[in-house]
Amino acid sequence: MKPLRFRPWAPLLAALVLLLPYPPVSAETPPEGFSPLFNGKDLTGFRGGDTYDHRKLLSLPEAERKALIDKWTASMLEVNPKSGKPHWYFENGELVNDGLGAYATTEKDYGDFELLIDYKTVPKADSGIYLRGVPQVQIWDSTEKEKFNIGADKGSGALWNNSPGAPGKDPLVLADEPFGQWNQFRIMMVGSRVSVWLNGKQVVKNAVMENYYDRKLPVPVKGPIQLQTHGGEIRWRNAFVREIPPAEADRILSKDGESGFTPLLNGRDLKGWAGPLDNYEVVDGAVKCKAGKGGTIYTEKEYGDFVVRLEYKLPPGGNNGLAIRYPGKGDTAYEGMCELQVLDDNYEKVTNSKIDPRQAHGSAYGMAAAARGFQRPPGEWNYEEVTVTGSKIRVELNGFVVLDTDLSQIKEYLANSPHPGKDRVRGHFGFAGHNDPVMFRNVRLREL
Repeated sequence: MKPLRFRPWAPLLAALVLLLPYPPVSAETPPEGFSPLFNGKDLTGFRGGDTYDHRKLLSLPEAERKALIDKWTASMLEVNPKSGKPHWYFENGELVNDGLGAYATTEKDYGDFELLIDYKTVPKADSGIYLRGVPQVQIWDSTEKEKFNIGADKGSGALWNNSPGAPGKDPLVLADEPFGQWNQFRIMMVGSRVSVWLNGKQVVKNAVMENYYDRKLPVPVKGPIQLQTHGGEIRWRNAFVREIPPAEADRILSKDGESGFTPLLNGRDLKGWAGPLDNYEVVDGAVKCKAGKGGTIYTEKEYGDFVVRLEYKLPPGGNNGLAIRYPGKGDTAYEGMCELQVLDDNYEKVTNSKIDPRQAHGSAYGMAAAARGFQRPPGEWNYEEVTVTGSKIRVELNGFVVLDTDLSQIKEYLANSPHPGKDRVRGHFGFAGHNDPVMFRNVRLREL
């Protein structure tokens, strides 16, 4: 069916901000750091939109893309002959939709953001908010019995287009206000992870938003915010948005399930590590592979199943890797369970050489290819989380799941080179340097 529709404050204060809902706001007093999503008078900054893959839209020839957007915008602005008003119009500072027309879609594309918005709708309502052009944070009538079989009785605010049983598919609590009253959303999106508060109650907690258009790919890095229309009047007000900078995004991602992690680096030296330690140095609390040097350094301790969280920074064309279940000798890409690539997404341009998809960043080298395009520019820190359970490996980069594979199922290898270590069940964790000054910091591991 068609989708239903830093400032450097103290860490404690930052944590409280993540947990507490914002108080009601007015159009005249946006919270600090936020900007109005609309001006309360006209649709400046908005275009028409539909349920349409934003990646596909951007890939269209310019003339074709413009014609499609113009068509949607004309539908958005079309006058309803029954009311004599456009499908979308402002009334007393509120953005009103009559239930018809294309979706009100921001001209601006957003990456990581926080959105505050109020809505009020009518019985049997069915609407939603598309995040980066992807459906959707659901809005509907929780009393409409005809839709109880698809979850309406659970309430609004969830990621309805997620797969059945997936986190975020259903709201954690029923938080809708009675009809005739305003509802207040707070929506936070970092990478593909979404948290939603409705009327001060958290209804989605750090759930991965699935890509409705292609579930094998993460949602786009950037895209528009869309206010959906789907047959019933809905009103919007107090809409404010704040773009989240990378450093704050990393803190948000690292806060989830933080307990139980043990630091692997002390920020001063490489105590607790083995291998060619002279090829690495500790700089400003981070471990750095010396230029022109390399080799695999690794923890003295061995691990079976684990989750590791870390930040890394690459120079242009930088190349390194994460040694997973490394035996302490040989090439971890072959003798260890695998080497998870740490590679500049622009490697091919910088080095004027071509790589196999199984060599891209986040890939299990030579075995399983990761999705590309989710890395920050060289010189910026990236946040990565790797989960190793049995023969399965999951890599999340800046909040996007770029690899989710089972190495026991791999039958084809780069250059037909076998990987005898891929079935290892235990080994060391480490960094596999390849002559570039790649840096790692805040490396924490939790055994499973």
